[in-house]
Amino acid sequence: MEEASHHLVADVMLGGVVLLGAALVAVLIFRKLGLGAVLGYLVAGIVIGPDGLGLIGAPETILAYSEIGIILLLFLVGLELSPSRLWLLRRDILLFGPLQVILCGFGMFAVIRLAVPNFSWEAALVLGLPLALSSTAQVLPLLQSRGRIKTDYGEKSFSILLFQDISIVPLLTIVAALSRAPAEEGAISGWYLALYAVVAIVGLVLAGRYLLSPLLRLVGKISERELFIVTGLFTVCLSAAVMQAIGVSPALGAFVAGVMLAESPYRHELEADIDPFRSILLGLFFLAVGMLLDVDVILAQPLLVAGLALALVIVKIAVIYALGRVFGLKNNPSIIMAMLLSQGGEFAFVLFAAAQGALLIEPEAASLFGAVVTLSMASTPFLMILAGKLAARKGKDDVQLDDPELASQANVIIVGHGRFGQQVSQIMQAAGRSVTLIDINPQTIDRSGDFGFKVFYGDGTRVDLLQRAGGEDAQAIFFCIDDRYMTAESLMPVRETFPRTKLFVRAFDRQQALKLMEDDGISIMREVFESSIRMSADALKFFGTDRAAIHDIIAEFRRRDRNRLNAQFTSGDMHAGKRHSFGGDDSDDFLIAQD
Repeated sequence: MEEASHHLVADVMLGGVVLLGAALVAVLIFRKLGLGAVLGYLVAGIVIGPDGLGLIGAPETILAYSEIGIILLLFLVGLELSPSRLWLLRRDILLFGPLQVILCGFGMFAVIRLAVPNFSWEAALVLGLPLALSSTAQVLPLLQSRGRIKTDYGEKSFSILLFQDISIVPLLTIVAALSRAPAEEGAISGWYLALYAVVAIVGLVLAGRYLLSPLLRLVGKISERELFIVTGLFTVCLSAAVMQAIGVSPALGAFVAGVMLAESPYRHELEADIDPFRSILLGLFFLAVGMLLDVDVILAQPLLVAGLALALVIVKIAVIYALGRVFGLKNNPSIIMAMLLSQGGEFAFVLFAAAQGALLIEPEAASLFGAVVTLSMASTPFLMILAGKLAARKGKDDVQLDDPELASQANVIIVGHGRFGQQVSQIMQAAGRSVTLIDINPQTIDRSGDFGFKVFYGDGTRVDLLQRAGGEDAQAIFFCIDDRYMTAESLMPVRETFPRTKLFVRAFDRQQALKLMEDDGISIMREVFESSIRMSADALKFFGTDRAAIHDIIAEFRRRDRNRLNAQFTSGDMHAGKRHSFGGDDSDDFLIAQD
């Protein structure tokens, strides 16, 4: 027993050395060539897999474990999306997503019927529909690493990917409905599966609110980092396991868990603790995909495999580009989004296996289309290079979008160059301060360029982008964007990364100001506060009130407003401090005699 255990440990260690060593070498080479890490992982997997050097066996086992990386990825994405923000994406999730899956799926159904006429229509359908799904594991890290997740095309891409995860349920239902295999005893029907999924999501949300939040508070008080990591991984695995148990994508369960914690004060600790696991496991996932590639299938029918992979990319680019234009995206963002989502996805392997188990396709067909999906994944880095060149071109209707890393070092960084940020930037420059301007809206950048202002493109709330803009050396960062959901907690990563930099934040209203007051290191300005005071002062002057009285009235108003704001912040009740308001119930009297 002891000797067998020793050999098992040795095999595991040797396998780990081979996997990590191959990944290290391949990723270094492909990064150096500018082709990205994913292609490096895929090629490394092919080289060390059964059809290559044969250094690693059982790639299916590695794939099963590494799929946890996708689950962790969806959890981290959920942490970035509060329920309110998710609600804003409902149109893209519930309309754009279904249209993309249906049109791309039936487009590939037609291609398969033409290219492989000996396939039955059932086989073509259960192969074509899964090809409509894109690779969450490939696309989301690309969007996150480039700071594009909050752009128009980034949010639409995410919405499509989220719906694709949800669509696993109806796609598995279609496979089950067409199945030629004998019905399994106790198998869940499609309608019940959908109902169970809804019940499971509601249950996870309730568990997150009434069980998980108190648990995290308890762990936070204990202040054991290892316990916090265990709690985070337990939350992800439990949510995923619940969905897996009822036959739904476990990644969807992890996403729901992330959304539950999106407004938790422990969100950043969870993100920092789990992200390293996600990165390693996603790398192993693509290694396993490369190892599973059936090279013999490609060598036997190279033109068919290459042709189907090319057809898949072309169909998805054409459909997604057209939908992007219909849903309001401009030309270049639509092209970038279409190229970004043009590959097949990891869930296609799951659906091909289900179709094979349902006796709808032969194992050879599953291998053939698995190779098609893998080749389409390999094409994405090249397409993104092309998309980057297209995005850099400036036509008469396009905008030059430069990354903030191209900016010269400045004293001040201003995020948002709209009607608020423009005034701040003018005053800072009038005072002799050097300014770097950042905005995420291409139209704003274009309009500013017409007036001679250089504005850099990007999501200025992301720490990595602010680092590229020189945030470490900036004396102040102004957040002048119209973001009603910005809070002290959401700005904590910025505060922690740039501790010597002063933050100034535009608040939409009193409620947002209260949320920002949780960090006394942030300077807050309600966007209409000073302008309303200025208008009132002009009106009092028109009414004949003397200058000294106007000064006293405004000073008293400011004092009362500050006291009321502090009372609301301390109590957490918007009705607190009513006595400080003029004209309100129980308000103190304050009258100034007028001439």
